[in-house]
This record gives sequence, C-alpha cells and structure tokens, in this order.
Amino acid sequence: MKMKSGAVVVELVVGLLGLAWSVGLGYDPSPLQDFCVAINDTKSGVLVNGKFCQDPKLANPEDFFFHVAPGNTANPLGSKVTAVTVNEILGLNTLGISLARIDFGPRGLNPPHTHPRATEILIVIEGSVLVGFVSSNQDNNRLFTKILNPGDVFVFPIGLIHFQLNVGYGNALAIAGLSSQNPGVITIANALFASNPPISPDILAKAFQVDYKLVEFLQKQFWYSNS
Repeated sequence: MKMKSGAVVVELVVGLLGLAWSVGLGYDPSPLQDFCVAINDTKSGVLVNGKFCQDPKLANPEDFFFHVAPGNTANPLGSKVTAVTVNEILGLNTLGISLARIDFGPRGLNPPHTHPRATEILIVIEGSVLVGFVSSNQDNNRLFTKILNPGDVFVFPIGLIHFQLNVGYGNALAIAGLSSQNPGVITIANALFASNPPISPDILAKAFQVDYKLVEFLQKQFWYSNS
C-alpha cells in the first residue's frame, strides 16, 4: 500500500513539474540576475531568451534608455505605433515587459491585430478612443468595446484580436504596456491579404464566403503597416 501511495505521489510531482515547464515555455522566463543587456556579439555573450547577454559589469545607463518621439500619422490608417521592445532597449532582455506609444490623427485607426506573446494594458493620455477585442471561438467570438477618455485604462487578453479607433475631433494618444519583451504583432488584414507568397484566393473566398474576384481585388491592394 505504501509503495502504491509513493508511486502516486511521484506521478503527481512529475505531472506538476511537466505542467510548470510547459507553461513556462509560453512566457518570458524570470531573470536570475539583475539584468541581462542584449548584445549581438555571439562570441562573448551567453544566449538567454533569444538574445545574447553582455557582461553585466559593462552595462551603462544607455542600455536602459530610449526616447519615444511622437509618431507620424500622415498615412492611410491615420495612426502610428512606436514600439519599445528589447530591440529598442537592450536592457529589457529577460525582464518580460515592453511598451508602445500609439499616436492617432482624427479618425485614426490601429487596425485589428493580435500579440501572440503578450497581454496588453492601455491607457489613454489624450483624446477619446474606441477600443475593443473579440473573444475566442470557445466564447462565441463576443465583442467587448469601450470608449476611453484621458486616464481610462483597458486590458486586451493575450492573443485575442483587438483594435483602437480615435473617435474624438482632434488627435489622440495612448500608451500600451505589454507582458513580453518581444510581444510580436499580427495585423489581421495584412496577414490574410498580403502574405508572402499569397494565400490561394480559393481558400480565402471560401473562408469569407465571398466572390473569388473580391479576394483577388483585396490581394492587389497596398496593405499599409503602421508599426
């Protein structure tokens, strides 16, 4: 009986360790030192979370600094996303966070997109912004929307399609925090209609239940990226 109980305990521990390991693969790892400034020198660095780390003793304030200038919204979308990830601040490596500044011109749109590796929390600094996200198929693709004004905060769960639209009369500004040093972004329209090489029009026509020629028309358009 004791042997059987012991076997159950071992199986439980192994199962929990396996679960923790699999969950850990989905998110940025916790740092085991104060910082791990990323470098491109593969000879003298140690690879940690996709980046090589320099000797911590060589770190300086510039490794943790980046100036975010206002974005140019004079484009078809009327918005500009300025990302601040590990690629912009090398000192973000292993810290599991990043940021984005989103500038909107009048009626500017940050189009439907997802961040495959991060939850996003957004605060509006200026203007009025309509935000929303769509839940997964499991939740019947429910749409959650809210108009945000200065000081308002909204959360977009990891991986879900979301958007932001300036509904005010002037410019708007929002700051987004993301729970990954490299959250990634997939703009839905660009991914579907401007993939390289193109997705077969037959597939898209059937998926959207529209005419084949409409898909061909959409694939010929210029799909602008605001990031």
